Amino acid sequence: MFAVVEVAGKQYRVAPKDKIMVPTLNEKPGTKIRLDRVLMVGDEKAVAVGRPLVSGAVVEATLVEHAKMDKVIVFKKKRRKGYRVKRGHRQGYSQIEILSIGK
Repeated sequence: MFAVVEVAGKQYRVAPKDKIMVPTLNEKPGTKIRLDRVLMVGDEKAVAVGRPLVSGAVVEATLVEHAKMDKVIVFKKKRRKGYRVKRGHRQGYSQIEILSIGK
């Protein structure tokens, strides 16, 4: 069984026991999360597509941890002007584990 859920404006295809990285959520690690914006639910036999959401479908998940991605270096330079700027950025994310998918 799988589902397509929307979390913070992004869509993810999930199945039970999957671990996915989503934009940072305002919960503590170990908290159970209920994802109710389910766009599609399916299994080997049938697929239910919502317009825009599948009514009654819920995905249960637990928040595993908060972390940061690898650093991205942003380097700006204008030739012959002596202008050089080097900055780094690490985007935060939350890792969640999918427990169950219910219709």
